[in-house]
Amino acid sequence: MNRAGRRQTAQSFFLKLIFFVLVIAGTFLVFMRLFPKQKSISPLAEEPTASATSKTILSVFSKKRNPDDLKQLIKETVGLTWKNYSILVVDTASDFKMGINEEEIFTGASVNKIPILAALYTKVQSGDINLDKVITLQQDDIQDYGTGSMRYDGPGTTYSIKTLAKLMMQQSDNTAAYIIANQIVGMDKIQSLLDTWGMTQTDMINNKTSNTDIAAIMKKIYEGNVANVAYTKEMLTFFKDGEFEDRLPGLLPKDVVVYHKIGTEIGVMHDVGIVVGPTTKYYVGIMTSDITDEKEAIALMAKTSKVIYDFMK
Repeated sequence: MNRAGRRQTAQSFFLKLIFFVLVIAGTFLVFMRLFPKQKSISPLAEEPTASATSKTILSVFSKKRNPDDLKQLIKETVGLTWKNYSILVVDTASDFKMGINEEEIFTGASVNKIPILAALYTKVQSGDINLDKVITLQQDDIQDYGTGSMRYDGPGTTYSIKTLAKLMMQQSDNTAAYIIANQIVGMDKIQSLLDTWGMTQTDMINNKTSNTDIAAIMKKIYEGNVANVAYTKEMLTFFKDGEFEDRLPGLLPKDVVVYHKIGTEIGVMHDVGIVVGPTTKYYVGIMTSDITDEKEAIALMAKTSKVIYDFMK
């Protein structure tokens, strides 16, 4: 092959090499566009998230949700089983909201431990309370009823304030709640804080609240408007790792995270919280009164929660 032929062959090879590199680079850019690296904006890393691509596909093929459709599904599910109930569903990423008696005031039961927790961490954030401070259990502190292990520990047992908060939420311990509310924060200060937050339907002394108020305070906690990121993560862990998982989370898929708090008294059963699935995130509160069969109520609460999740996802 003469010199001209060799030059032409080299030029052809070089052009093919450039074309190959451009194809590879273009393919890489398309891949990155379709499957971008996901950034976590949640305070808890284990929350399930969907990719941007799957969200786009879902948005294309999904129609706008109608609150009346969900309300009808819930009423068909509940039927005549519950005489007095309140259900509120609020999507955190849109203006979707569905309420049934959402402003009706109920006995709060242990749901009102949520405001106690929020008030405590507000004071911790401001530096007025140290979570590591040790409290010694006194005989007069013991609330000998309901759930929780502290009433069996006996006077003289010591706990950090953080441990009290954890027991109050995870075990729904009434003794822990009593100490935090009355001795560490102060019931009057809790009520004053709630009034400032606009929770006008919540009465801590008489243990009354509504779905509307609890939705507002759960949103405030979840979005980090009570305390910093570290404290918010701590609080949400208390909500997530509770001992009572048979109501709102009962029938939901295992990859769904539920930050919630139950409430139970004679004839009263509640569960309220924030549900985080791969493609949805919403507040849901179910409050009931005049319950005569607790097992039936728990089963229906779980079933209703599943109906709501299937609609919202």
